[in-house]
Amino acid sequence: MKEQHSHQFSSLRAAAYAVGLARRQHALLAVVYVQPMPAAGAALGAPVAETTDEIAEDLVAQIRDAAERLKGIFEVRWEFHTFRGDPYNGLVKAADELRADAVVVGASEQAGHRIVGSVAVRLVKAGRWPVTVVP
Repeated sequence: MKEQHSHQFSSLRAAAYAVGLARRQHALLAVVYVQPMPAAGAALGAPVAETTDEIAEDLVAQIRDAAERLKGIFEVRWEFHTFRGDPYNGLVKAADELRADAVVVGASEQAGHRIVGSVAVRLVKAGRWPVTVVP
């Protein structure tokens, strides 16, 4: 439970940072959730896939709720997008399709710091957008 909590706080801090950035730049804020694709093996067991969808829907609801609250505090234009894929490719696809000027990600402790850290590092190395990692 604690892991899930730290992940959400990191995401919310990243969202709050991005809101501030969008407000100062008078930019459109795109909130992106990358929904994990089930692994080939997991896809064979329907219950696993359903659970993943339930978790995703719960997360989407929480992010929407947080974004609504943040939107009330700061007057920014924002939109919500869901992409499927692994974290890195999902974010790259999102940034490309949305023609992002910058990417803000939360450094999550969930599933081991290295995984998300490597996503941020790969985004930086791609060299296509300024990337900010919010702890």
